[in-house]
Parts: sequence; C-alpha cells; structure tokens
Amino acid sequence: MQFVAYFRGEIYCKYYLPIGLLIYSSAMVAPASAEDKPETIIVRSQLPPEVSDYRVISTTLDLFRGNSKTEVPYSIDSLPESLARNQTLLNVQEAFRFIPSVQGENIRPQSRGMQAGVVQNTFINGLNIAATTDYPMEQFERVEVLNGPSGGLFGAASPAGTFNYVLKRPTDKPLNGVRAEYLSRNDWMGHIDLGGHFDRQHRFGYRLNLVEQGGGYYVKNSQFKRELASLDLDFHLTSRTILEVDTSAYHYINKGLPGTFSLATGVVFPSAPSPSRQGYGQSYAGDNNLTILTQGRITHNFNSNWTLMAGILHETNDRASTAVTNTVLNNSGRYRTTAANTTYSLDAVLSNNVYLNGHVKTGFLTHDVVVGTTGFSWDRYTPYKTGAITLGTASLANPVKFAEPVFPDFGNRYRSVHTFQQALTFGDKISFARHWSIQGVATQTWLYTKNYNKAGARTAHYKADGISPTVSLVYQPVKNMSAYFTYGNSLQQGDIAPAGAANAGQSLAPYRSQQWELGYKVQFGRVDLRTAFYQLERPYPYIGANNVFAVQGNQKNRGFEVMASTVLARSLTLFGGIAVLDPRLHNTASASTNGRKVLGLAPVTLNALAEYNLPFFRPLTVTADVNFSARRPGNYTNTMYAAGYLIGNVGVRYVRPVLGRNMTWILNVRNVSNAHYWANIAPSSQSGYNSTGSGTGTLGSPRMVRLSVQVDL
Repeated sequence: MQFVAYFRGEIYCKYYLPIGLLIYSSAMVAPASAEDKPETIIVRSQLPPEVSDYRVISTTLDLFRGNSKTEVPYSIDSLPESLARNQTLLNVQEAFRFIPSVQGENIRPQSRGMQAGVVQNTFINGLNIAATTDYPMEQFERVEVLNGPSGGLFGAASPAGTFNYVLKRPTDKPLNGVRAEYLSRNDWMGHIDLGGHFDRQHRFGYRLNLVEQGGGYYVKNSQFKRELASLDLDFHLTSRTILEVDTSAYHYINKGLPGTFSLATGVVFPSAPSPSRQGYGQSYAGDNNLTILTQGRITHNFNSNWTLMAGILHETNDRASTAVTNTVLNNSGRYRTTAANTTYSLDAVLSNNVYLNGHVKTGFLTHDVVVGTTGFSWDRYTPYKTGAITLGTASLANPVKFAEPVFPDFGNRYRSVHTFQQALTFGDKISFARHWSIQGVATQTWLYTKNYNKAGARTAHYKADGISPTVSLVYQPVKNMSAYFTYGNSLQQGDIAPAGAANAGQSLAPYRSQQWELGYKVQFGRVDLRTAFYQLERPYPYIGANNVFAVQGNQKNRGFEVMASTVLARSLTLFGGIAVLDPRLHNTASASTNGRKVLGLAPVTLNALAEYNLPFFRPLTVTADVNFSARRPGNYTNTMYAAGYLIGNVGVRYVRPVLGRNMTWILNVRNVSNAHYWANIAPSSQSGYNSTGSGTGTLGSPRMVRLSVQVDL
C-alpha cells in the first residue's frame, strides 16, 4: 500500500506500508487450537443493542497474562474504542480527560501528579514509543493506564504510570464501517474502518483504518489536519502460533490555535482569555508531525501452561514545531510571543520485548511465573539552527497577528542524544489457601545516555543500573472481587543539569521512587468498580539558591481514587470517577517551598459521563458529561493559584437502519457554556524549578460542535 504525505506544502516523503516485516509479542492472542485456548472472560450483558456498555474487564498490562483486571494488584483504568467513537474523540489526549487520575493536555501524560518520561512510560501493545506526538484514537481498540510507579514491571521509568495504547485487530465478522464527521469552523473528517479475513478458515485476517481530516478549527484562519493509514494483519501460522504485523503512518498539522502561556517572575495567572480569539496563536505557527510506526509480534503456545511471546517496534516521529509561547510580562497582561521553542525535531525509537509465561504446581501451591526482557534504543535529533524566535509583544486585551519569521530547516539536523535501556524481569505469583496469593516481581535495568554536539563529539554521558522490586498481597473472597496491598520501589534515570546551572551538563545519580497502595476491586452484575489509597514519593531535583541543579528535597503525593463503569436498568450507562490528591514538597532547601503543594496539581478532579437510552424510543440516546477540576497552585511557593473549572458536554445519538444498513447519527456539543478556563498548568520541565518558579498554562477549548454519521456497509 502506497501512501504519500505532504509536509509544509510539499511532498515530504513517500513510503510503503510493508506487510510481514517484523514480529513481536502480545498478551491478547487467541490460539487457533481449542485445546490450547486460555480461559476467556466474556461479558453477556443481554442489553438492547442501542445501549453502550463501557466496561473493560481484561488488561494487557498484567505480566502474568491474567484475563481480568480484578486479579491484578494495581490500579488500571481503560477507555474503550466504543466510548471514544460515541464521544467523537480524535486523539488519546482527549481520551485522558475521562480518567480523573490522568493529565495529558499539552504535556507528556501523567498520573497521580507525576509527569512521564518521553519514552519510558508510554507503549503501543507493550512496546515503548515516544509520548511527545499526537496519536489518533481511530487506530486503537482501547487506552489503558496503570497508575503509579511501574519500574518493577517494565524497567526504569518515571513514577508517572504506564500508558498503553492497544491496536485494533482483525474482526471475526466482516466489518465495513464508514464515518463522516463535521467539526466546528468547517473542519471535516472521513474515516474508513475495514476488518475481516482473507480466507474462510480465518487464518489470515486484516484491519485497515484510513482517516482524512482537514479544514479550519475553532480559531479563524487556523488549520487542523489529520491523515492516517493503519494496517493490522494476523497470520495463524499453526494451530499454536500466531504472527501479527502492524504498520501505520500518521500526519498531523495543527496551526493557528492558542499557544501556551508562561509567566515572568512575580506575575500571577490572569483570568483565562477566550481561546477562539485570533492573536494568542499565529496562523502559520503550530505543529506539523509525521509519525511512522512498524511493529510485529509472535506468540507460540507450547501447551496450555507455557507461552512464549516476542516483539519489536520501530517508530520515527518527525516534527516541525513552530508553536508559540506567550510569556506574560506583568499583571496588566502585557506579553511577549516567541516561536520554535522545541529543541528536538526527530525521535527514532527501536523497542523490544520477550516474555516466557508458565503455570506450575508445587504441592498445595500454584505458581504463575514470568521471565522476560524489555527495552529500547532511542535517538534524538536537533536542528543545526535552534533557539526561540521572538515575534513581538502585545497585550491580552489586544492580541496581535505578527509577521511570519524565517524558521529553521527542521530537516537539517544532527543526532544530539542517544539513550539505551534494557531490563530483565523475573516474577512469581504464588496462590495458596484458596483465596490468597502473593506476587513478587523484580526487574534489573541497565541504561546509558550519550550527548553529542554539532560536530559529532560526545559532550556528556550517563551509565547506571539497578533493581526495581514490586511485592503484592491479594485476597480474593470470590472470583470477581479482590483486595490488595502493593509496594513498589522503582528506579528512574537521573536528570542532566540544564543550561544556566553551575553544573550544566552533569548527570545526576539515578533516583528511586516508592509507593504503597491499598486497593479494592469488584465486578458484579454490570458493575466494574475500583478504589485505591496510595502514597507516592520521589526525590526532587531543582536549581537551588547556589545555582546548582541537584536533589534538594522530595515530593510526596497522597491520594484516593474511585473509578466505575456500569449499566443500570438496561438504559442508563455511567462511566467516571474522582481523584483526590495531596501533593507536597518536603525537606527542600528553601523555606518558601518546604511543605507547599506541588505546582499545577488540583486537589480534586472528577469526570462523570452518563448516557440514557430512552426505553420508550430505543433508537435515541441522550448523553451528558461533566469535567471538574479544583483550583491549582500556579507557582512553587503557593502564593497564587489558577482558577478551577466545571465543563459540561451534552449530546444525542440516534440509530436507525437505512436500506438494511445500520446508520448512527451523533451530535456532541463540548463546553456547552463556552467557559474560558486553564485546562492545564504544568512545570516547564519534568522535574525541578524553571527560571520564574511558575508554571505554564494551556487554554481549554471553547464550545465546539461535532456531528458524526456512521454507516456499517
């Protein structure tokens, strides 16, 4: 299949979507032989076909390859493709809004108040990818989030959690879906989703997703464009061996929308201005990303007890980022606009994993064991010409459209950073006394990083290794209910001192984060519920008064979460939860920050989605969604705050056969009150202070209308 992508108005590259190039592992493969087929959990809800059930009771994030989230002693949330389709979500960032413990707008995704690394925390089908680009929801079956540290499971990483995007697979029955969608300000989209098998024996399957979207967005003279070509293939090589191959190309353009807002020293966050007003962004500035992904996985079932899985993934994320940053200079709203602030223009990731899973008995004990390895090689490229470009100054009351500058050639670049990480994992889940089990996993990680200058000379390097253990005690009074206690100690690569610090370029020793978590999960009837109490702690590095970047304190986050999905009375679907968080800095070198709340983190976030299918008129479903965030500290000393928000979204869904084909009409109105709000407040770096001690803000979207028509041909 040939695909041509256009980049900055010219043909940027031409490439072929290969078939059968790579192999890699999967936890969600069903072998062809019935005698070797693992236990599968099936939800037989017997609901009217017009009623949506958003429960996802299985997970691919269990190293022991269990089928139910209830049996896994971690907090895992999932958002299925059906919810994304009914809510007309475009990307994973929009999906994160439905999980209160997660933030993902204009930053690398984070959970429980900890921001993820670029590659270490984010996966597609369990293989590392770069988090710093856009990923389309049309490509995925679901989004999974494991909250809290996971270095003991998947290798050294930030304690931000694990974000796993599960690709769509070939369908048992032929799928011929076509969708057309209108978005605010003359932006249109077409989506084709085809699935099935080439043969009657279902040995060779396919899934093809094509997306074409383009037009203006909610700001006049803005541009919002998406192009996706994604092909997923299954090959049942034998009754016990399956090969899956996936390849995709995604071109994403976003220009003219508001940039981020940062603050000069002593400036407080202003009231959020209107995001649809011209001037807070520039019509020629934004993101132009091309992401090419090829991966494969193979699974072989030796018998009903032993399985071997192996996988590999290659990704390139090519970016021409000219997005603007508006730095507010005073409390009267004067600001300075700069563009092309991003340092890197290309990320290339080659990731791998191999797992051997087994089930054995020793006397009255049963063991589920896992031995595996996972890791990645990651190169970052920097344009030879870099540095923020100043466009001019204006005021929030009177934003200005600045003349377009000469931007650097983002394709003229050199490799500036090389990172390698590989982990070896051993785990044993011991079940005893019928209702009890204890689970232990230990992961040894080796990692190193090298930095290079424009001439190719090495300027800095970093090498470290260490073990990350995780231990859990689980009590299951019945099959669909569990209570657990989990302790994890996770290794994380130390940061490199930034420019401006007295020790610029120096690598810090590895950090260790630790978390204890007490949780309860239950699945009964049509209810899927989880709750968790936790305490998460990590070292906190920053540039102190002596201008040295070093660990000079620790961050401790305590919290409570509830997440639920259910269908009541065969008509009412509920999906949502609440996250309560108390994040604070301790033992800092500054009295002004010691004991203070962490910048940008709200003490309470909530999202609640309700859908009501009219029992007396089944074709019609009405929906309502509420997203809430309390106010958040705008700086490290907590002397000023950014206001919270309450956003309401409403919609209707109408299903009716037309000429023997199912047709679904969906109308969603987001931010129905057209509220102006700061959707996200974040530090300028993953850890530590920036130069002003304040955060950067991202404006939430205004009222938007999305109208979708879906037809099953």
